[in-house]
Amino acid sequence: MIDAKPADYKDNLYLAVNGKWQETAEIPADKPRTGGFMDLDEGVEKTLMKEFHEYAEGYEKSDNKLLMEAVKLYRLANNVDHLNKYHQQPILKDIQRIVDLKNVKDLSDCLAELSLNGFTLPIDLDIEADMKDTSKNVVYIEGASLILPDKAYYEDGNDSGKQLLDKFAEVSVKLLSMIGYDLDKAQKIVDHALAYDRRLVPIVKSQEEWADYTKVYNPMQFDEFVTKSSSVDLKSLVTDSINDTPDKVIIEEPRYLEHLDELINDDIFDEIKAWMLVIFLTNNASNLDEEFRQTIGEYSLTLSGAKELQNRTKFAYHKATGMFSQVVGTYYGKKYFGEAAKNDVHSMVEKMISIYEQRINDNTWLGEATKKKAIVKLENIKIKVGYPDKIDDIYSKFEVDENASLYDNISKIAILKREDTLDSYHKPVDREKWLMPGQMVNACYDPSRNDITFPAAILQAPFYSLKQTSSQNYGGIGAVIAHEISHAFDNNGSQFDEFGNMNNWWTDEDYAKFKELTQNMIDEFDGIPYAGGKVNGKLVVSENVADVGGLRCALEAAKGESDLNLHEFFINWARVWRLKATQEFNELLLQTDVHSPGPLRANVMAQNMDEFYKEFDVTEKDGMWLEPSKRVNIW
Repeated sequence: MIDAKPADYKDNLYLAVNGKWQETAEIPADKPRTGGFMDLDEGVEKTLMKEFHEYAEGYEKSDNKLLMEAVKLYRLANNVDHLNKYHQQPILKDIQRIVDLKNVKDLSDCLAELSLNGFTLPIDLDIEADMKDTSKNVVYIEGASLILPDKAYYEDGNDSGKQLLDKFAEVSVKLLSMIGYDLDKAQKIVDHALAYDRRLVPIVKSQEEWADYTKVYNPMQFDEFVTKSSSVDLKSLVTDSINDTPDKVIIEEPRYLEHLDELINDDIFDEIKAWMLVIFLTNNASNLDEEFRQTIGEYSLTLSGAKELQNRTKFAYHKATGMFSQVVGTYYGKKYFGEAAKNDVHSMVEKMISIYEQRINDNTWLGEATKKKAIVKLENIKIKVGYPDKIDDIYSKFEVDENASLYDNISKIAILKREDTLDSYHKPVDREKWLMPGQMVNACYDPSRNDITFPAAILQAPFYSLKQTSSQNYGGIGAVIAHEISHAFDNNGSQFDEFGNMNNWWTDEDYAKFKELTQNMIDEFDGIPYAGGKVNGKLVVSENVADVGGLRCALEAAKGESDLNLHEFFINWARVWRLKATQEFNELLLQTDVHSPGPLRANVMAQNMDEFYKEFDVTEKDGMWLEPSKRVNIW
């Protein structure tokens, strides 16, 4: 058998680098995808699962009390015989709280209590930094979410959406029967729940709308907000939750609030109640016994396209690390990353910021006044590398009782977390808080804190390694670092100042030019065919702006090194974006993910770099050619 000729860098950079891998790579049976980020994630998973097992079995000892609480939760979640002893009993008392609701007034009277206890509600609240004054926390008002991941799944002709809803209904009926409902009653409840879900579809935001981050900020005086429902006591929802009366609240979905009386009234209370019951049961089923986990898992598999559920041990590990995320991340970071690497990467980030500053100084389309403000913002970015220096106090309150059910332990911890969130209303914003734990293979920028976070787990090959050349490292972690810096100046981040406050620091002329450039980025990606669907340019614009800025900045950094090798730079850039996913998961990403698919990130961003054409001798005859006038460069 003669091997097919590999793709040429000139025609398809991604396939030239990853084509052979793409043909032979196998997606793990219990996952919907594999590739660059996921390979690292599996390595972290394997390492920590081994350690959790050794601690749980007593082969290893630790004086880290918080970590050992996580191990206790792991051991409990993995104890199938213990969980089978409880079966459905633990959730029945909470299901009964929903069943006992007779009308909207009953619901209204206990909204705050139900919210605290983790029940899904048609209206709820959260506490976050005030986007206009990020030193203070304020109340954000939230609407309900759809059963399916996005409104697009409900459109006529979307066969995947119909299939998913059918599977959700089938699974929900089965779960209800498992907690004691006869099938006719269970079917009626599910029908009512789906009817309420359909009412939400035209009203809730789409993922594209959510991607326009600043549009969640719609302040309303509290005196006005409490008048927005004729059937629900909105005042007590807020005041009973925070033990205070705020001057204002922030409405995340104005359209939802305008339609609130249509969504909460006695005429459709049977639908509301059924919807609450079904969502609560499906959200919590995996925390009961193995039969419940397998049953709700049927829907998860249909959504993701994975072939099988995680085994019980892996589920237990992820449950424990999810609830104790910062504890586990700090343990992982200290053991496998350490202070020396933390300081080294911190210096690398500082270097990338200085290069970014030079890029802004050399910028040809920004005015001097805007440049100065942009540099002030750059100089004030807070850098978080590896793991936090201090674990949040809330974790010291988590105590696992291995004689109780998994459901009761998870519920108790969730309530503690919710209480902590609600209590934060009375405290200043904690700017030291980390958005990602150390064992996560990812990175992020937070516009409201003007900080960038690089967890320990991403700081390894192929992103970063002392064994790689500087060009390889810049094509990997260098581009990731600069990508996160670029988020400070994407279509969302650009609307926040150096303190994280939503504040227009641009001149009108400069911002008009910036909007024109971001529109070019929308146009460049919008409609690109991928995996049987098409890219939504508006959904992915912020990440694409960060990608092109990050790659440009990393390229400049690489060019400043004595061992510059642009072949290695672009090859490693393409390598980190390797991706192989199920058809179902690709569809999910296209509908909901603010990132473009990895293969497109690899190719299109390279096409925007003039250096790529020179290095690989790409001409108009080649597949990677993009007319110079169509190449998008912003930062």
